[in-house]
Amino acid sequence: MKNVWKAAGMLLLAFVMAGSSLFGWVEASAATKEKELNLNVMSFNLRYLNNNDPSPHTWAERLPTVKQLIRKENPDIIGTQEAVYKQVADVGAALPGYDWIGLGRLGGSKGEFMAIYFNKQRFIPLEWDHFWLSDTPQVIGSATWGNSIPRMATWVKFQEKKTGKQFYFVNTHFDHQSANAREKSAELINEKVSSFDQSLPVILTGDFNAKPDTLPHQLLTSKGLFADTWEVADTQVNSHIGTFNGFKDPSGGGEGNRIDWVLSKGNIGVKKAEINDWTKNGQFPSDHYPVQVEMTLK
Repeated sequence: MKNVWKAAGMLLLAFVMAGSSLFGWVEASAATKEKELNLNVMSFNLRYLNNNDPSPHTWAERLPTVKQLIRKENPDIIGTQEAVYKQVADVGAALPGYDWIGLGRLGGSKGEFMAIYFNKQRFIPLEWDHFWLSDTPQVIGSATWGNSIPRMATWVKFQEKKTGKQFYFVNTHFDHQSANAREKSAELINEKVSSFDQSLPVILTGDFNAKPDTLPHQLLTSKGLFADTWEVADTQVNSHIGTFNGFKDPSGGGEGNRIDWVLSKGNIGVKKAEINDWTKNGQFPSDHYPVQVEMTLK
């Protein structure tokens, strides 16, 4: 009888220990989930303000559409390209829930910005800086690789308030004419990112003026160890179109003409990548479609 009670006791102890282990695993799993950070990221070339775009493509006419699109999609962070200071300020005023960081590529408020907008209720910018895509990246407005227009990048190190999770966000715009400049720009991006805290993930947005089968993409995704979120996403939306519509081509140049990218580095899962072809009554918000990505930083 004593042996029976002993066996029963051991069995009960085994159940308790198993339950304790299971509870511990559930707790650990929940803690891991709490530390994960879901992000909705957008890259959006806004088309620079100029006097040549005819109606209905003027900035004054497009701004309400841009505002409606962003409010509808509610991204956490947006990397914009081409916008000059008035446009950057207009978008900021239209989106009071966001703050932004940026600098004109000619210095101060002069020239186009690589502005980064972020939900100020969720994120704290810990550090930020800018560099120019040239042999002298700290020289404002420098261009040394055959490009006639200065090109630059803006980066921010963010901390999410609830989880405390930190990550880098880099936004850029490669040259539209010089292949050499685009290739060297990719190499410089890799070099700069290698100086970041390597324990933290990196998100890179931009208009790269290059398709995915070109050397700049290969340099970033092989040597730089970035992943193209479009290629690794669980779901792709509008895979049959490109990202440059030119205010007239709903196909965005067709499949394969994907020149706007969102790349990631580090432990990041990608749920969905989308080329957003929304228009309002036939009006394009910009001559580029925004690219949106739902991702999880683990």
